Amino acid sequence: MNIMLLLLVAAGVSLVAQNLLMVRISESASTILIALVINSSVGLLLLMALLFAKNGASALAEVTGNFRGWMLLPGLLGSFFVFSGILGYQKLGAATTISVLIASQLVAGLGVDIYKAGPAALRDNLPALFGAVLLVVGAFLVARRSF
Repeated sequence: MNIMLLLLVAAGVSLVAQNLLMVRISESASTILIALVINSSVGLLLLMALLFAKNGASALAEVTGNFRGWMLLPGLLGSFFVFSGILGYQKLGAATTISVLIASQLVAGLGVDIYKAGPAALRDNLPALFGAVLLVVGAFLVARRSF
């Protein structure tokens, strides 16, 4: 099995474990925001330590020197994704949350790929589009018990 495929499978399994743990944290706290702050703080500290270990003190100057306002968007979007995942796990369950998230990511990703490649890519991507339709139908079948 390809190492990249193994990495992606491990990341998918890790996301389920992360969400289950984040639900547990938020159940013992007054708000989901506590779990989000803990999650983001650990991630920030780990990444800053790795960056510092790799590039030394100059890394902080590079981070601040390259900063642009629009660079806040990935963090906001990531926090929104994690927040939605935790809420979904709590209110709808893991299977429904995962199926809806994955189907929506695939549809959006195919849209981006086709847009970037141009109109001719639509024909080349018909099998992928058919697969996306099947995934959306599957997500609906999984999620319909929750709505």
